[in-house]
Amino acid sequence: MTMKKRWENNQLDGIGRMDARAHFHSYPSTKAAMKGEVTSTHFYQNLNGNWSFLFLEAPEYSPEGFYKTSYDCAEWDTIEVPGNWQRQGYGKMHYSDLWYNFPIIPPYVPTENPTGIYRRTVEIQEINQGFQYILNFQGADSAFELYVNDQFIGYSKGARIQSEFDLSQILLEGINTITVRVFQWSDGTYLEDQDMWWLSGIFRDVVLYARPVAGIYDYTVKTLFDSNYENAKLVVNPVVGGDAQMIGYELLDHTDETVLKEKLPATNSLVTEVMRPEKWSAEHPYLYTLLITVYKDNEVVEVIRQAVGFRQIELSGNTFLVNGKAIKLKGVNRHDYSPAHGRVTTIESVEADIRLMKQHNINALRTAHYPNAPYLYDLCNEYGLYVIDEADLECHGFELTGDYKWLADNPDWEKAFVNRLKRMLQRDKNHPSILMWSLGNESAFGHNFRKMAAYAKEADPTRLVHYEGDFEAEVSDVYTTMYTWLEREEGLTMNQIISNTKKPHILCEYGHAMGNGPGNLKEYQDIFYAHEHMQGGFIWEWFDHGIETKTEDGTVYYRYGGDFGDDPNNSNFCIDGLLMPDRTPSTALIEYKKIIEPMETNALDIQAGLYTIINRQDFCGLDKYKLICRFYEDDKILAEKEVEIPITSAGDTSTLKIEYPEHSVKQPGAQYTVQFIYQLKENEMWAEAGFEVTRSVFKYHLEKPKPKKIMSNQVELQLQEESAEVYVSGKDFTVIFDKVRGTLKKVTHQKREIIQQGPRLNFWRAPIDNDMYILEDYRNKYFMHLGHESIRDVKWSMQNNEFLWKVRSFYGTTNSSWYYDVTSTYVVTPSGKIQVQIAGIASGRKENAPPMLPRIGVNMRVDQQLNQVSWRGLGPYENYADSCQAAYPGVFSKTVDELFVNYVMPQENGNHMNCDWVGLSSTNGKSLLCKAEEKVDFSASYYEDTDLEKATHTVDLKKRDYIVWNIDKRQNGLGSNSCGQDQLDQYRCKFEDFSLGFTLSVVDASNKSIVEIARENR
Repeated sequence: MTMKKRWENNQLDGIGRMDARAHFHSYPSTKAAMKGEVTSTHFYQNLNGNWSFLFLEAPEYSPEGFYKTSYDCAEWDTIEVPGNWQRQGYGKMHYSDLWYNFPIIPPYVPTENPTGIYRRTVEIQEINQGFQYILNFQGADSAFELYVNDQFIGYSKGARIQSEFDLSQILLEGINTITVRVFQWSDGTYLEDQDMWWLSGIFRDVVLYARPVAGIYDYTVKTLFDSNYENAKLVVNPVVGGDAQMIGYELLDHTDETVLKEKLPATNSLVTEVMRPEKWSAEHPYLYTLLITVYKDNEVVEVIRQAVGFRQIELSGNTFLVNGKAIKLKGVNRHDYSPAHGRVTTIESVEADIRLMKQHNINALRTAHYPNAPYLYDLCNEYGLYVIDEADLECHGFELTGDYKWLADNPDWEKAFVNRLKRMLQRDKNHPSILMWSLGNESAFGHNFRKMAAYAKEADPTRLVHYEGDFEAEVSDVYTTMYTWLEREEGLTMNQIISNTKKPHILCEYGHAMGNGPGNLKEYQDIFYAHEHMQGGFIWEWFDHGIETKTEDGTVYYRYGGDFGDDPNNSNFCIDGLLMPDRTPSTALIEYKKIIEPMETNALDIQAGLYTIINRQDFCGLDKYKLICRFYEDDKILAEKEVEIPITSAGDTSTLKIEYPEHSVKQPGAQYTVQFIYQLKENEMWAEAGFEVTRSVFKYHLEKPKPKKIMSNQVELQLQEESAEVYVSGKDFTVIFDKVRGTLKKVTHQKREIIQQGPRLNFWRAPIDNDMYILEDYRNKYFMHLGHESIRDVKWSMQNNEFLWKVRSFYGTTNSSWYYDVTSTYVVTPSGKIQVQIAGIASGRKENAPPMLPRIGVNMRVDQQLNQVSWRGLGPYENYADSCQAAYPGVFSKTVDELFVNYVMPQENGNHMNCDWVGLSSTNGKSLLCKAEEKVDFSASYYEDTDLEKATHTVDLKKRDYIVWNIDKRQNGLGSNSCGQDQLDQYRCKFEDFSLGFTLSVVDASNKSIVEIARENR
């Protein structure tokens, strides 16, 4: 006789599981409810902690009677709950973005189905017959059975949504034995193919609690505004589970003052008008407290405390409105993630996430791609984040079968699809932060999604339905796309959406934050601001999902797909977050913060001190911010003052006039900047008063340098030839040229090699993740990493006590018919200054050249002791042509180590643009100064591009005993082409004529700063 396995039955959604309902706590009194602590409820036991654990290769290997109280589990291991068993030494780590890890034969899964049996005891002192005792699981992957006191209680699946079981008739006073058998694979796994680590086990809280039988089983809270969004109705629909007689409702404002108070029969709904309530929004997350008190025989049965935010979301033409305004979503996608514990989070870690989001001007969160723990939504209500709540549903691997909608359009799976949405919606329905229900992600479209949407709209008409896989927006209330390009020859573009969509549009994923990038974010934000129906988007994603690992000496690094022998895998595609695994904000997050700043400052007339301020908020004025203006002379603060911000309503623009400091004398060669620094006036939940919300910087003056000094009594330069080398010597220095290669070979000063290898032409950069789709062409078609120089002519002469070195060469790559015709000129003066001029003419079969070059510039090797770097240009963060909004003009100083950005997968990093000088100094003041004829890019590192390219993890990098110094005419943009738009045309480094000119000088900065020296016209 063949029995169908419970975990391979898509028609079976659960056994013994309670009906889906809102997540809430019940308290014995108003005082306890206002205290709001779970320990003040009627009965509450958190079952997190150590459980006995038995790991098996398949469920069928389970010992007979494993769930019985009499079974001896003394030899079992101990495991931490919540936790993923792969992070505790059981089973295999595996990362994939797309594939199922077994054959696609739904609903069947492999016989080798890793299984974990969890067991613990719970002691209960007293059981009250007037209470229902409920065991709540917030997350267990992928399906599980529950046994208590020798009895089978139930079965559930849907890994990332709450499951509750009534134990009222099972529990005993005294010791109770709870056994949970968790299956890694189930038919539910076919609906759980999200881009993340495959991790199993009980990974969220397990709680045993009690609610009064005579109390409320469920309730729904709604707020409905009138047509003027002035007054609102508060509607509460209770579902009474017992014989409650009356329910009292009391609404308190944020000072706990009573706004309304009513008492109704328990079977009635509350429908009452609230006059001019404070409205809830992400900018002003005002919450009321609703106390719901249940009475039986005039005795209090329970008190429920519910946060209420008065907000309304609706469609209006081709926009969606929140409280009557077409808002802009400035969002991120967020997975549950811990570098040490996998998918296990805590309320503290989630709150830390939300604080960081608010500190970086983010106003929206998509729970990609499953419901989160309940406390996330509470925190979003309190801190102010709009939420798209997404069902635990993704069938991405079916895309490769040729029948993407295999399950989506199969009515046999309707129950499985709809129930996942239903359980999420019913649990989370009372959170004002949730604006939309998302039906899932990347699962095609068909019958089952139509049924899901129909359920959502019937069960909750107060919110919108979202699903990106509904490509024609048949049932989705918003037209949603992912990674839509800004410009391309074929395929959908943002311009087409602007023109054609009849519904509001959002990008539920864009700006793939993988490695160094993304670029182009400002261009997307400009579109959102320019068109009312383009209502924002969500960056992919919040966290790098690196797995914390330590070397033998304790060095921490992070592993990714393929590092655990997992096959197939998507390598480091999980390292794609705005936060690095150690919670360090990436440059991309800092860039995003600037791009979505709440106020935008622009120059109207810089010389007159006239600027405009655009309030980019949707609801609030700028009254909670203060503006500090700082005035700089290069790196020196000249003045600082608070400037009153003009009254500027949401969406409006105001004009601001500032007075620049009076200067009795302006320093020759100095750059003068003004910084507009917007800070919080008062403490907020997410930051203290004085926190910097955004900064804008403008250059308002550049003083001309003094005329060049005419040097007298200069030491005569000495010229010497030895074999293939030419030596040019002056006081304390020697410059060596190579007659064969035509290069500046070395520079010594006071017998120390300052430049160990002179400038070499360079088109290559260590590939970034966003180069992944062009690397094959770069390496094997254009051989961009293999540069060759063919010297055509080398000339040198001494003229007026200056040495002139001139080289004509062709520079190209392996097997290329396109090349640069290059003229390189070096002039060495008696003071030791080296003037460098390199001009390249794009030549040869230009039509065969690549559409983009990684960079055009030179690199040098410099004495490692010159590790203090100062520059005047864009800083302090790394910046690139399409990712430079957060950077600003000024004078900055960092060490070479501090310039390095330690991406989990090493790659090009640390570039700084628009520099007119760069200085590398040692602690004793000896410095190498580069002054540019026109603005240049630079980077300085202890690693060659080849080191970064070959390293797969940060621990693979070994520092060189010299500094690699890049001086570039330009570098290619970053783009987002690991997933999305490649480099926009305007940000591409193209095969075009170029010229690069700069001067190198060894200077003494021991008595005079490198900044002062750089200002001199030497």
